[in-house]
Amino acid sequence: MEKHTGCAVSTNGSVMHALSPEKCDIDILDNGRTVNDFIDDKIKELGSQESEEPFYVVDLDGMFKRHMRWLTNLPRVKPFFAVKCNNTPAVLRMLSALDTGFDCASKCEIQLALSLGVTPDKIIYAHPTKPPSHIRYACAHGVDIMTFDNEDELQKISLFHTKAKLVLRIAVDDSKSLLRLSSKFGAELVEVGKLLERAGELGLEVIGVSFHVGSRCTGSLTFKDAIADARRVFDIANLYGVQMSLLDIGGGFPGREDFQVKFEEFSEVINGALDEFFPPDSGVQIIAEPGRYYVESVLTLAANVIAKRVVTDDMDEHSNDEETSHNRKMMYYINDGVYGSLNCLINDTTHIEIEPYLHRAVESSEQRYRSIIWGPTCDSFDKVTENYWIPELYVGDWLLIDNMGAYSVSVSSEFNGFEKAHIYPVVTAEMWHALNLSNIYNIIY
Repeated sequence: MEKHTGCAVSTNGSVMHALSPEKCDIDILDNGRTVNDFIDDKIKELGSQESEEPFYVVDLDGMFKRHMRWLTNLPRVKPFFAVKCNNTPAVLRMLSALDTGFDCASKCEIQLALSLGVTPDKIIYAHPTKPPSHIRYACAHGVDIMTFDNEDELQKISLFHTKAKLVLRIAVDDSKSLLRLSSKFGAELVEVGKLLERAGELGLEVIGVSFHVGSRCTGSLTFKDAIADARRVFDIANLYGVQMSLLDIGGGFPGREDFQVKFEEFSEVINGALDEFFPPDSGVQIIAEPGRYYVESVLTLAANVIAKRVVTDDMDEHSNDEETSHNRKMMYYINDGVYGSLNCLINDTTHIEIEPYLHRAVESSEQRYRSIIWGPTCDSFDKVTENYWIPELYVGDWLLIDNMGAYSVSVSSEFNGFEKAHIYPVVTAEMWHALNLSNIYNIIY
């Protein structure tokens, strides 16, 4: 295994965008080594250093495969990754290399994207309500595309970014989503005419429409209805002499294979609706704001068992050993929790229950115990699982948790002084060579 500080991506012989070689540490998995092999080695390495820090492994091969799947299924829709979902620089650099755009919601997210070499035209400032200083920053750095959904926002933009290219966010039916957003953002269709008229009075240019069906959408037809609503807005705009050229279909795409609706089902509905309401010859550019789709399944968290406690339920004094074993409750404490990487358990109401599993081999016949897994902080709210049946753990054991890439890294804290999990991006040697990464940077591998 070797480490290189540089990566770039090419596909079909065409180089997309290079990543800054001095800022991108990537571990190359050679000789057929896998992500699991890397985890094994990292745990051994930490053990030799008498360290048990939690860590993530980012599977960049997985991100590339997700991107190819997107291009295959939604060829007309350019993805603008939602930075809020995962702001890890290595993740953003990989996406930049794949030539995605970026959905930024604040000055800091715009700064981060620009610092990684993303050009302003690849950024949409997709927050309908923005602080004045953030609008000024976007203006000063050439980030022109931004959303709005009310007259007061138009007035504010007219004061700080007169050259902005505005995208009107509309409210759509999000009742089929696990996390609904239209109660907070989005103009109703009856407001569209007045908003367009006001934008014209202020000398502002409205170039398109956006919507968001909500996070973890469970109904694919929701996208068809929302695209039909967007078509109505385009038609209203035509009546006001406004020629729109951009449609942003937002996010809501699944990032896990076990989600109840497959990505391909969403894609089929979206493609059909686009062909019906915005055919290719319409000249309208279509973008989206996927977040968890790209990253949820490509990050695995490794956490260490730092303490344990055995609690036996009150038993009759004549209970035998077998009954005592069955009623024994185990309590484990790991070095990451809901204030760190696992904050998704409290901050992401759509997060599916996590399923930690032992890094070491476990025999199928090994006794399982009803267990509670706690995070490391002194807060009793820091609970990872409850009534979770798992073999007996020991201090020093490692637990792995898959599908930890969405809304974990970006919203974790260091409460109680517990450090955030370290992040290790990895790529296989086969992918490294297939994408001509070594040739681009003249790195001999």
